[in-house]
Amino acid sequence: MTWRIACRHQTSYRYQGPAYASFNEVRISPLTTLRQTVLEADVTVEPKVSCYRYWDYWGTLVHCFDLHDPHTELVVTADSITEVDPPPPPVAGSWETIHSPETVERFSELLMPTHFVPADPDLAREARHIVRGLEPLAAAGALAEWTRARLAYEPGATAVSTSATEALRMGRGVCQDFAHLLLLMLRSVGIPARYVSGYLHPHPDAGVGATVLAESHAWVDAWLGDWVAIDPTNMTPVSTGHVTVARGRDYEDVPPIRGVYQGDAVDQLSVRVEMTRLR
Repeated sequence: MTWRIACRHQTSYRYQGPAYASFNEVRISPLTTLRQTVLEADVTVEPKVSCYRYWDYWGTLVHCFDLHDPHTELVVTADSITEVDPPPPPVAGSWETIHSPETVERFSELLMPTHFVPADPDLAREARHIVRGLEPLAAAGALAEWTRARLAYEPGATAVSTSATEALRMGRGVCQDFAHLLLLMLRSVGIPARYVSGYLHPHPDAGVGATVLAESHAWVDAWLGDWVAIDPTNMTPVSTGHVTVARGRDYEDVPPIRGVYQGDAVDQLSVRVEMTRLR
């Protein structure tokens, strides 16, 4: 059953002193995709400033703004209403299609190592061992199960700069780390895979009307002849409670807010995500 979801994502920065010459890019508005349709979306900034928008290389909507007047607080709020459909049956593609020269050329950027998803010969051997004798759909599921078993979910254990291999060594992490590690394993066996950021409603059986505290979330799309979404953090289907915001090679391509400014350090940072099922 299709869900209609209202999302509010608010990020507040409070500085120790006045900030000047602030330039920012934000990726916090949901996308219209084959699985979801954005009905309303707006990004507002305090102090008030005009935003301009563009679509980045990966198809994500980016809002940009700059502030030149002194300010001690910056608040960025994204409000949206999105209809999200249940996922279609997953595609059971073939290794021949996935490893074909056409696929490798088409998705070369989603097969290459990155800072967050580095090449690792030992993990590549492990990945090949795990998928031996499995068809691609089962192989992707087995790699996700392996990832889930190797990391304990622990907020604060890692930072936004932590790579997949660093998180694995610690054995702990958050959704970003689960996604990066699964990307490494999928790419090691030649499956193109991309990082997805968005929002996750915490109650898959939520009723209509209640506003709940939710969270930003990350999961993975694996190309198995078509895109198949996998949530390695929860090992639950990516369904009507998942709202897609951005996609790319890894977290570096999808940060919710990225900016520079002149002034004193940030004294307080707060992020709040609220979701309401409307239908």
